[in-house]
Amino acid sequence: MANLTLSSADAGATPKTQLPPERARTFLALDLGTTTGWAIRAYDGLITSGTVSFRPNRYDGGGMRYLRFTNWLTEIDRLSGPIEAVYFEEVRRHVGTDAAHVFGGLLAVLTSWGELRGVPYQGVPVGTIKRHVTGKGNAPKQAMIDAARARGFSPADDNEADAIAILLWAIETGGGVA
Repeated sequence: MANLTLSSADAGATPKTQLPPERARTFLALDLGTTTGWAIRAYDGLITSGTVSFRPNRYDGGGMRYLRFTNWLTEIDRLSGPIEAVYFEEVRRHVGTDAAHVFGGLLAVLTSWGELRGVPYQGVPVGTIKRHVTGKGNAPKQAMIDAARARGFSPADDNEADAIAILLWAIETGGGVA
């Protein structure tokens, strides 16, 4: 089972970004990786975020992290959905080969999961996300964390901060349409 870490928004705190229910749609934002950052705006307008680890244990086969990710997506959809759209950080360059492989595998699972359920998905370039919340397309990790905190969130790490930023971008730009 995946390890799940929730932000303070889950502990009863009300985040500053909340839309009236009549305007809210359920969006999921993901920063894909072994530790995946996630943020979801539910149908009631409430935003929740956290991280989930898909690190395999020593007895897992090579595909177990991807099966866990599929199950996690399905559970999030069941509990908070139905998810109407998924936005993810579209990484074009990875520091290491392993990170690129994990990203590619998670992306394949995400896109096939979305296709099977008719859930649209969209990649958002890293620079676009960073520019939207910090004003700089090459902002460092700490600046992303600080930007999320300035908006009333308490991200545990840069993965969660990135997911929050992606979700805010999707909400505030209408998914890039506005």
